[in-house]
Amino acid sequence: MKQTGQSAVFGRRKEPHTVIIARGNEIRHFTIRPWLAAFIGSALAAIAIGYLLATSYLVLRDDLIGATTARQARMQQAYEDRISALRAQVDRITSRQLLDQQQMETKVSELLARQTQLSERHGRLGPILERAENEVGDTPATGAAAPKPDDHAEVTGSLSQAPTYSVASLSAGDTRPFSLWSTRSEPLDGETAADRADKLFVSINASLKAIETQQLSRITTLADNAYKNADAIAQALEAAGLPVDSELNKSDVGGPLVPIDPSMVFDSRVKELDEALDALDEVKKEARKLPLTNPAPGRTVTSPFGVRTDPILGTAALHTGMDFRAPIGMPAKVTAAGTVTRAGWAGGYGRMVEVDHGNGFATRYGHLSEIDVAVGQKLAAGDVIGKTGSSGRSTGPHLHYEVRHGGEAVDPLRFLTVGKKVAQYL
Repeated sequence: MKQTGQSAVFGRRKEPHTVIIARGNEIRHFTIRPWLAAFIGSALAAIAIGYLLATSYLVLRDDLIGATTARQARMQQAYEDRISALRAQVDRITSRQLLDQQQMETKVSELLARQTQLSERHGRLGPILERAENEVGDTPATGAAAPKPDDHAEVTGSLSQAPTYSVASLSAGDTRPFSLWSTRSEPLDGETAADRADKLFVSINASLKAIETQQLSRITTLADNAYKNADAIAQALEAAGLPVDSELNKSDVGGPLVPIDPSMVFDSRVKELDEALDALDEVKKEARKLPLTNPAPGRTVTSPFGVRTDPILGTAALHTGMDFRAPIGMPAKVTAAGTVTRAGWAGGYGRMVEVDHGNGFATRYGHLSEIDVAVGQKLAAGDVIGKTGSSGRSTGPHLHYEVRHGGEAVDPLRFLTVGKKVAQYL
């Protein structure tokens, strides 16, 4: 009974366990409560069990590691593909920029070459246009379409002005020269700088082409007018039976058709214009040698050329010239350039001046009251040779005018009629 009671008392002991640690003279003791010991034991047991479970799970589920590795590999491959795509895109952009730059430089070179060509043409056209203005003038040949009064001035001005260009007409917000434009920039209203540059090149090319076409058209028109004027003068002289030493007949031609290079068209047209002006100049020189102007413009003809009743004897007689009513002292002018061969008293002519015009043509001016030239003197058309009067065999003051060819008197009216027709071309 006593032992049993002692065991029961021992089993029901409620004092906490004490841990005593002695080190030398130092003694430490810790009291461990039952609940704390239970908690610490439970925590250690839970950690051990969790570790064992996690280790077992990872060992048994190694497919998770493989999935993670595969995922990382896929991500790396995707990044590498993206980097490759970006590099390729950069290469394409770089190549496109280089190509655009090369195209831009090529276009600029072409424009500069064409502008240089136009400048050279302008230098060549200057003297020719000045000559054409003097030779052709504003009056076309008979039967040709009459231009407006300012047509020739407009032609000369359009060809003589050097072409200028500005990008302001293409984009009001950008007035930089096209040579400073970039081929790539941020789009503005859906249009890039490259697109605007292309439009600019097209516009300038069209302008240069229009100028070239206008130059060729105007040169052709001037050449045609020169030939027409020369033909009109030659035909008028030939119709009157007056000789003209010219080579204007271009109908007797022929040969195979050989197309010329477009770059040679301008040279060909300029040469044609030069030849046309030479032909016109030649026929003008020939016409100016003839006495075609009126010696007394605005004066009435009192007696024409031909058979008439002699004013003194009253019998039929040949009148070898034309008489123009003129007061005493009116200047008498020579009708064409020439050399004075006679200047003095000449019987029935009274005071008379005779001028040799070459090619067998000569003119006489009779009944003068005063002679202002001497034999051998060179005269230009319109020079004053004396003053009108009534000297010699005359019934009153007038100017007796004769035209002779080869020493024979011819009707001056034929020359005056031709002179009226060709005066607009001379």
